[in-house]
Amino acid sequence: MQAWSLQNARNKFSSLVEACLRHGPQIVTKRGRETAVLISMEEFIRLTRPQGDLVDFFQHSPLKDVTLDVTRSKELPREVDL
Repeated sequence: MQAWSLQNARNKFSSLVEACLRHGPQIVTKRGRETAVLISMEEFIRLTRPQGDLVDFFQHSPLKDVTLDVTRSKELPREVDL
């Protein structure tokens, strides 16, 4: 990974994007501190893709042992003036 100062990244944004596409993530520094990383859209999609399916999600939820009351109320609906 190459580091780019914020000023250099701003001035050479096209080159920064090209370096990201060709060589992978690029670090942007501000006042000498690493503050941001530019990644390709392909990498972003890979990193943010959900792992597993919905069933796995619920099976591993910290709330899996919580019991919910899902019974339907038998009360009549309230009256509404129209």
